[in-house]
Amino acid sequence: MADSQRKLIVPKDVTDALRTVKYPGSEEDVVKLEMPQEIRIAGQRISFSLVFQKSNDPNIETLVVACEEAIKKYVGAEVEIEDNIAVKFIHDMERPVLPNVKNIIAVASGKGGVGKSTVAVNLAVALANSGAKVGLLDADIFGPSIPKMFGAEGDRPAGIKIDDREMINPLEKYGVKFLSVGFFVDTDSAIIWRGPMASNALKQLISEGNWGELDYLLIDLPPGTSDIHLTLVQSVPVTGAVIVTTPQDVALADVVRGASMFQSKSIDVPVLGLIENMAWFTPAELPENKYYIFGKNGGKNLADKLGLPLLGQIPIVQSIREGGDNGNPIANESESVTGVSFAEVAAAVKHRVHIRNIQMAPTKKVKISRK
Repeated sequence: MADSQRKLIVPKDVTDALRTVKYPGSEEDVVKLEMPQEIRIAGQRISFSLVFQKSNDPNIETLVVACEEAIKKYVGAEVEIEDNIAVKFIHDMERPVLPNVKNIIAVASGKGGVGKSTVAVNLAVALANSGAKVGLLDADIFGPSIPKMFGAEGDRPAGIKIDDREMINPLEKYGVKFLSVGFFVDTDSAIIWRGPMASNALKQLISEGNWGELDYLLIDLPPGTSDIHLTLVQSVPVTGAVIVTTPQDVALADVVRGASMFQSKSIDVPVLGLIENMAWFTPAELPENKYYIFGKNGGKNLADKLGLPLLGQIPIVQSIREGGDNGNPIANESESVTGVSFAEVAAAVKHRVHIRNIQMAPTKKVKISRK
């Protein structure tokens, strides 16, 4: 149906559809219980909050799915509703640091040299190419590379005053808003900071960045586990983590430690899955050939062993390195083998985030007590 022929959607259409959704074990529908709130409509895109009394309500997943199905059935099959229902709780009154950011995704690696930042940049671009609103924060404090990969090494973000607060406007390129500590230091000098200084720099970029409305904010973390990781999970509720590895045994051993950190009781951040980078080498002149120079399917096998999804396998091709060096991410080349790979990874990440959001309550900021 052409856009001009589509029926204009109004809030009453949404509430009428949701009146067909009964709370399990009750004769009352979710509208009568005042559960749907903050209904927003933008063309065919519908979003709202579904408010529950308790965070451990066993009906969260069932009701989110039922609401999605009701909207599709009674408002229109073409409406955009998936992952646009935010689960909230009456007693969770803490003011969010990034209230307009739907999902915060940590991009991590067990060790350096696996192409984590390259994956983070191209994943962000691929998500933006899919129509999502995307931000990328370079939290790799001691090795910030995001400015170079976006061709923005000489640029500086501008300040802006909002409600008497001094904020930082992220730069934007290829549909991605991005900030990095690399914009505020001398690129020719080593960054020699103690842990608290690095942590404070990260907090400032998170809280003072004028990110606006985002579907996904990706955080490119330093390799391994460090104070920066703890600072992140204490500062914002992280929706989930994506771990980047290569097929090498030495890289895979470190993935186990990285995954266990996020999944530990004190952190409790879901791991959305693994991305196997440098999965094979394909020469430009022989695009059908695959040479497994770092081992075959190491990331896939480890994902199976850990019970985690494999979000995708990225091959080694010269254009990935060239794109990172000249500020033109390979994900922009949508018809290339690697461009297609990143588009598939982006689709897998979006799917895993959607499943995570209907199966689990929102992540809370970590509170670490000192004894």
